[in-house]
Amino acid sequence: MARAPQLEGRTWRYRPDASFWDEAVGPEGLARPHWQRFAESLEHMGTGEFDRRLQGARQIIRTNAITYNVYGDPHGSERLWPLDPVPLIISEEEWSFLETAISQRTRLLNAILNDCYGPQRLIEQHRLPPELVFANPSFLRPCHGVPVPRDIRLHFHAVDLARSADGRWWVIADRTQVPSGAGYALENRLVSVRSLPNIFNRHSVRPLNHFFSARRHGLLSLAPGNRRMVLLTPGPLNETYFEHSYLARAFGIPLVEGADLTVRDDHVYLKTLEGLDPVDMIFRRQDDAYCDPLELRGESLLGIPGLLRAVRAGNVAVANSLGSGLVETPGHKAFLPGLCQHLLGEELKMPSVATWWCGQPQERRYVLDHLRELVIKPTFPRYGHGPVLGSSLDRQALDELAAQIRMRPEQYVAQEVVALSTAPVWSDQQLAQQHVMLRAYCAWDGEGYTVMPGGLTRVSSSPQSAVVSMQEGATSKDTWVLGRMDDSAYPRMAFESDPAGEERPPVSPQLPSRVADNLFWLGRYTERVEWMVRVLRAAVPSLLGEEDFTHQIRLESVLRLLVGYGHMPEWILNAAVPKQLQQLETVLGSMIHDPAGISGLGWNLKQIRRVAWPIKERLSTDTWRVLQELGDGAAGSSASFVRHRPGAMLASLDQAISALAAFAGLLSDSTTRGHGWRFLEIGRRIERGLQITELLRHGLAGSVADESSMALVLQIADSTITYRSRHLTTLRVAPVLELLLADETNPRSAGFQLATLAELVARLPLDAQSAPHIEKALAAKTLGALRLVNMRSLGRPAALKVFLNGLRSDLYDLSEALTGRYLTHVMPSRLKSL
Repeated sequence: MARAPQLEGRTWRYRPDASFWDEAVGPEGLARPHWQRFAESLEHMGTGEFDRRLQGARQIIRTNAITYNVYGDPHGSERLWPLDPVPLIISEEEWSFLETAISQRTRLLNAILNDCYGPQRLIEQHRLPPELVFANPSFLRPCHGVPVPRDIRLHFHAVDLARSADGRWWVIADRTQVPSGAGYALENRLVSVRSLPNIFNRHSVRPLNHFFSARRHGLLSLAPGNRRMVLLTPGPLNETYFEHSYLARAFGIPLVEGADLTVRDDHVYLKTLEGLDPVDMIFRRQDDAYCDPLELRGESLLGIPGLLRAVRAGNVAVANSLGSGLVETPGHKAFLPGLCQHLLGEELKMPSVATWWCGQPQERRYVLDHLRELVIKPTFPRYGHGPVLGSSLDRQALDELAAQIRMRPEQYVAQEVVALSTAPVWSDQQLAQQHVMLRAYCAWDGEGYTVMPGGLTRVSSSPQSAVVSMQEGATSKDTWVLGRMDDSAYPRMAFESDPAGEERPPVSPQLPSRVADNLFWLGRYTERVEWMVRVLRAAVPSLLGEEDFTHQIRLESVLRLLVGYGHMPEWILNAAVPKQLQQLETVLGSMIHDPAGISGLGWNLKQIRRVAWPIKERLSTDTWRVLQELGDGAAGSSASFVRHRPGAMLASLDQAISALAAFAGLLSDSTTRGHGWRFLEIGRRIERGLQITELLRHGLAGSVADESSMALVLQIADSTITYRSRHLTTLRVAPVLELLLADETNPRSAGFQLATLAELVARLPLDAQSAPHIEKALAAKTLGALRLVNMRSLGRPAALKVFLNGLRSDLYDLSEALTGRYLTHVMPSRLKSL
């Protein structure tokens, strides 16, 4: 009889501490049955190849910009998502029990919410202490008596599970406010499948996509009206903003902030360029107390004034319902077994970790007698008041804690210390033992509650730490639940109609004004960065001195241009050449890698990411990959400059130009020709028009416009070859101005930008009741002035400067006019026809 494999190979081994339950290895030191295939696959693959797969997984995470935010970190909040390549594997039999227990728990918590926000019989019958409801900050009194569709208040529920030393699963915490992590769990699966396809295919792992289809269907089944749904986020600074963007894209719904929505006549509307678009379902990812500053937290700047009135009127549904955070308190856990029997007529299948609420005399006495053995938590979690491990306190601290409990016993809960199970993680080409916790998910699917076959597994930051939190350095894992899903269990998934059987209305194509604003500035910053790279690429060869004898542009021309831009002081023009080169090197270095300078490449690259991040769900994966490459190229330029290698820096700048061209092309070609694409193009054309105007002002409108200056201008404007193909003579001012100002066939000219702007602005939405279309008039006026000017009359520097100043002023006026009408979130007082 073949011996079960150990979790040990020729170059690696895994021998966990037997004092903890280990998920992969049994007490006899052999791999558990459902881990045996993984052990065999790992041995066959070898540690070197497995480590290469890990690097590939990290590259996928970087390419897809899978991130989370860490609060209070002085080095910046954004972090790449940490993923361990070794999954947590759960057998089919064990998951069958967990699935049933989790679904039961969700039904129970939903029933408790319905009672607390309804008849409150549990309080009346003394089954639930009133102190755990009315003193709870998460009990929202304005929500009492507010009806919800089909009595479903808990649309989505997360349960933190841990296994104790005897192998039993316990509930550590319930997440009912805005449960997070499901999107990351799906991303973990996608990364796992791509990095370990052979190992994954050897296991019969249940898929996750059906769960997300069920979840979306469940939300739509409860939405009134036309079932138009949005995802409400507190914004890009939120810890899990990536997940908000990811789920919005997966569900095919707009990602909105509170300022994007408004309430009129007890209906919720999305502010768009064309007016107000009705919203029937809000999938919220911000705490409920911040959702309505009129009736909830008045200081909230994230909410929608009047939202609760619209909910009360039945015109919009919110998931999870407002007030669902009530049942997150650990104080309820001591009462759940009795409540389950009373409300559901069932025994609670999976208990919470042993919990004592100190508001009860007998339980309080037990806690005070065993204080050193327990974990003490506030009944209602508050910022700055976390759990306290009794064993970590000295006698004086224990006495002080006991006095606090006696003074306000209802404010404290004690729980048993659970020795978390362990699982293998990959570290230094070896398997190491670390503590593990599983977050499982349950969602309303339209007919009942469905459990995700898997979840978000998190492991502690080190073998010695039992704290499992992403904010404290934890790592995530994919969760493999074995056993093929029976498709008949999901008859509701194959649908292209709404829950009533009628055809579902299409998602509104209208563009929220905030999205238009971000697209506008994405176009502007992209163009600005490209122009900066071109200026740098033209200036760097001057540092080479006579080594680059083919460079036709003199050092003096480069210095005059940079002085005009304000990057260098005017006295440098009269300094000695060594001093000029030293100052030029300093200035170019600052322009490349100074992250704080608004005229620097690094700062503007950050702005591209800043405006692109809130609209990530609208951009393709390829676009994000190029954006990452663009950042890497800029880093390469900085490193080359620091090492005093102008040649290598030129190569990096060339790569940056290629990446920018790819980025702009993907932005343009992957965006449908609607208003979003128009604002993206308008931003690009305004910025390019401003940049060519500034280039001509500082390069040709000064006192000297020699051949070297004209060559520099043509090179930066990427028009040297076009000029040479048309004019075989030496460089002259009039033909250069004709090419860069008036030629509407040259995509780098001001004329091309203005002609394109006039066409784009003319196609923007305008209501008949709105003010006159001054943007269209401004665009036509600026284009007309350029078409009528005589290029020869601009040969004099003073005349050219006056004309360029007027052109720049008109472009700024056009930008301000477009912002005032479309991009300030101030919508006309009108409603669309419903």
